[in-house]
Amino acid sequence: MPASMSSSDQNKLNRLAHETSPYLLQHAHNPVDWYSWGEPAFAAARASGKPVLLSVGYSACHWCHVMAHESFENPAIAAVMNELFVNIKVDREERPDVDRIYQLAHQLLTRRAGGWPLTMFLCHDDQRPFFGGTYFPPLPRHGMPAFPDLLRRVSQVYQEHASELRGQSAALVEALQSIDAPAAPLQGTLSDAPLQLLRVQLEQRFDREHGGFTPAPKFPHAGMIEWLLRHWHATAGDSTPDLQALFMATLTLKRMAEGGLFDQLGGGFCRYSVDERWEIPHFEKMLYDNGSLLSVYAAAAAATGEPEFARVVAETGEFLLRDLRDPRGAFHAAWDADSEGHEGLYYLWTPGQVRDALDAPSAERFVADYGLDRPANFEGRWHLIATRQPEDPAQDAAARATLLQLRQKRVPPGRDDKVLTGWNALAIRGLADAARALDRPEFAAAAAGALEFLMREHWRDGRLLATSREGDARLDAYLDDHAYLLAAILSLLTVRFETSWLHFAAGLADALLERFEDREHGGFYFTAHDHEALIHRSRNFQDDATPSGNAIAAGALLQLGWLLGEPRYLESAERTLRAAWSALAEAPLGQVAMATALDQYLQPQRIVILRGAAGEIDLWRRELQRIWRPDVSVLAIPAEATGLPPGLAEKTARAGTVAYLCRGSTCSAPMDSLPGLLQALRAPAADD
Repeated sequence: MPASMSSSDQNKLNRLAHETSPYLLQHAHNPVDWYSWGEPAFAAARASGKPVLLSVGYSACHWCHVMAHESFENPAIAAVMNELFVNIKVDREERPDVDRIYQLAHQLLTRRAGGWPLTMFLCHDDQRPFFGGTYFPPLPRHGMPAFPDLLRRVSQVYQEHASELRGQSAALVEALQSIDAPAAPLQGTLSDAPLQLLRVQLEQRFDREHGGFTPAPKFPHAGMIEWLLRHWHATAGDSTPDLQALFMATLTLKRMAEGGLFDQLGGGFCRYSVDERWEIPHFEKMLYDNGSLLSVYAAAAAATGEPEFARVVAETGEFLLRDLRDPRGAFHAAWDADSEGHEGLYYLWTPGQVRDALDAPSAERFVADYGLDRPANFEGRWHLIATRQPEDPAQDAAARATLLQLRQKRVPPGRDDKVLTGWNALAIRGLADAARALDRPEFAAAAAGALEFLMREHWRDGRLLATSREGDARLDAYLDDHAYLLAAILSLLTVRFETSWLHFAAGLADALLERFEDREHGGFYFTAHDHEALIHRSRNFQDDATPSGNAIAAGALLQLGWLLGEPRYLESAERTLRAAWSALAEAPLGQVAMATALDQYLQPQRIVILRGAAGEIDLWRRELQRIWRPDVSVLAIPAEATGLPPGLAEKTARAGTVAYLCRGSTCSAPMDSLPGLLQALRAPAADD
């Protein structure tokens, strides 16, 4: 508690006490008269004539906590906020629609990148922004004004120059509309030209020493790595396979796993590295990062047979199950960066602590293996990095397990325990991919449990909901939620087939077409047709911290369309690719997920449908999946399965195990020989 806040102030609750978001609840004791986003706040602004102060953040955001402690918990600053503004607090993870709009507005207003905390000032009667920034200190610092001084000045300007500001905000909304204005869809043939350009751009950006594709701060960019692995695989049978693509992918994965971005004791990845070496991270651990990285490391482990990649997959999956799993089966959103008020404290060690915990030989090996014999690398302590290969993996594993048990006795970082549909979908897909790569049935079971939770708790009256906490599901889901979940189900079905999951996937696909699709121009809006009206309705094809929902929808609709023989899904996917073509052809580096969808369109997946006794077809499935084939999808459907869609029901079971090998709309005759099926899969896809 800040010194300026009395215990009586701290015990008072504001409106946020009635919210479910852990981030909003963190501000329920603020002396700020917070509203959540909604009509009550805007009615208060219209009635009072006060402009709106919109503050957007999330629970694992370090600088969000800093601004909260410095300003929102300060009664004097809160009094200025309450006097001059109607104050709205938004969890960007619950309301990505609001966050997207005002992040883009911030960039247009300031000509600078946004971030969190986002601080925007809106007109009192139309939600249009007229000024904004990110973090502001309570006192003048580093060229930034003091937050209370800024508040007074913004309020004064708003009252004295309202007409000019309205003109500016109207122009800004027009600019928002123009940014997302539909380009003319491609009328000709879709080609692989963007894929060739993407390959060139990735090599131009590649860090040959440390891996990755950007300078510091360095983000994992799982989609880029996965695309390179897929591209290498597509050329593996050529006379000149693209080994450089494989090198770029595997070096990046290796360096990330060696660095401090990866938790060397507990598994899982932090959000990004502040340096080019992947050594010191921003310490929050996000579910979406770990789900996506679990998928790409599983692909690398299966493609290369590299034990280190398999270890990362296993430990990241175990991190999800141990530290982020909700008792009812879903996964929580994040672990905070801070514990006991200090960023990263939970993860830091000293050589003395290691020597106290381990026997002398083990301690000296560990000190040398994990960088504790070098100068301290974070605020006088050591954040672990793998500096050399352990001589004895078993002894190394034992030492790390001992230190992990010791670390678990510390005060842990805060956990955001809300359940987000889209992020859970990324975790479901990651766990399914890990289960397939490592033959870990407990990962498949965890993925199935999370999916069943979402089907039970987040699907209400034919509508998907975006978030829940402690059983209270709310807020209509967004494009990303539908697209990610559809893709996740398709991945999980290749590990364990359930007819109810397939029907749910079709329901999600229908919802995309009915409630999100831009029927005139192609592609999908971020919000549904009947969503709350905001100042802008986004339709975007670019990747962000997570892959483009449009791209994932296109790829998943292609897969489901070929699987079920449903032209509506295939046509919608093609319309999306054509709508995205202009930007994709010019700058594919910003649309890597769409490039992957284009690749899937140009080279449709081969689908293997296995029918027979459950145990036997599962043996066939495992044998077929021993080799990484990103262009092959295997579904093992028991002979007794009922309620199958027509496209699958016609692939009937026989006396023994049979397989149907399909590509596009063409399927083989039933095949009853596993060696024969394997031989058919070894043939080039174009020859099927």
